[in-house]
Amino acid sequence: MPSTTRAARLAAGALAGGLALLPLSACSFTSNNFSCSGTSCTVSLSGEGSEVEILGTTVTLGGVQDGRASISVGGASVSCAQGETVTAGPLSLECTTVADDSVELSASLG
Repeated sequence: MPSTTRAARLAAGALAGGLALLPLSACSFTSNNFSCSGTSCTVSLSGEGSEVEILGTTVTLGGVQDGRASISVGGASVSCAQGETVTAGPLSLECTTVADDSVELSASLG
């Protein structure tokens, strides 16, 4: 199938270029702290100022205080505790784990 080969090449190119990902449906991406499948991703951010691009939107960890993670999503600021879901820009984020200086997020479009 030509489309499968093309999608695999795009996925390899996106990973080789860092964590800049194209929102391709029916594709999967995985790296040490980042995993995407279709329009849903899981990411771990550790340390204040750490950032990643998720589905075309930059997500930055501002810090963790009192069990709440402060997150910047494409210029909008949100915060969440473990188990909470927030919406910022085009992304819906669930803070699945919030630790002293890190957060694990599940992100999806819309």
